[in-house]
Formats: sequence, structure tokens, C-alpha cells
Amino acid sequence: MRYLPHISAAIFITMIGFNAHASDLDVVKSFYSELLSNPTRADLESTAERVVTENWISIPTPRGGPDRAGFVKSLQGFGSAIPDLKWEPQEILQVGNRYIVRSIATGTPVKPFFGVEPSGNSFKIMSIDIHTVEDNLITRSYHVEEWTKAIQQLKAQ
Repeated sequence: MRYLPHISAAIFITMIGFNAHASDLDVVKSFYSELLSNPTRADLESTAERVVTENWISIPTPRGGPDRAGFVKSLQGFGSAIPDLKWEPQEILQVGNRYIVRSIATGTPVKPFFGVEPSGNSFKIMSIDIHTVEDNLITRSYHVEEWTKAIQQLKAQ
């Protein structure tokens, strides 16, 4: 019985830590479900405010610019060219406040995309991202996508 208070305290601390990480994980999942997979949504800017910091750092830098505003501008461009763009995480690994995400991106361009005219062809590529989360917002992301493979698929006869 004398260990019961210590056990109770340990369980409580574990639950607090789990809930903090769960909300960070939710933010990472929202990056894909609410932003990358919904680049045509009307409230894209306010949604981005709930997911990434104003001075979010993306490496490499998005075409729209180096911060959240540039990210939103880039997403809007993607949404214009690929309205059915979807990013589906396949695996999420956590190390402290960093999340490594392996995902699959799919879409069918309706406008020229990376110099390829729309032909009705779709692409399916893999991406790897490493996100840093602080105070339930993504502060930095490193990302690699198989855009060369997407271009090959779009050009296929």
C-alpha cells in the first residue's frame, strides 16, 4: 500500500506525457489531411495557422516562399493544377518532438505541371518528411518527394 501513491503519480505523469504527444501527432496528421490533401479549401490560410508556425521553415523552400504564407501560396498553386491531390501517411515514426513520415501522394493534373501538359494521366509517388513540433505547431520540415517519378508517370503513353 505504501507504493500506491508512487504508482498513481507515475501513471498520471505517463498519461500527461501521452496526451501531449497525441496532440502533436494530431498536428502532424492534420498537415497531410487538412493541408496537403485539401489545397483548394477556402479556409486554407486559417487552417495553416493551426498546423504550422508563422515562421515555419521548409527545406527545401516552397516555390511560394520560405514561411507559412509562402507555403499557403504553394499549396494554392498545387490545388489549382491538381485539385484531387491526396497525401496519405503510410508510416509515422516519432523521436522526441520530431516526426518522420513516409507518405504516398497521388493526383491527376488538370493544368500544366512541371512542364507536362495534362493528359488525364495520374501520378503516385512516395515522400519522406521530418517535422519538428513545438507547442502543438510544426516549426520545421525537411521533405523529399519523387517528382521525377511523377513526371515520368504523367508523360507515359
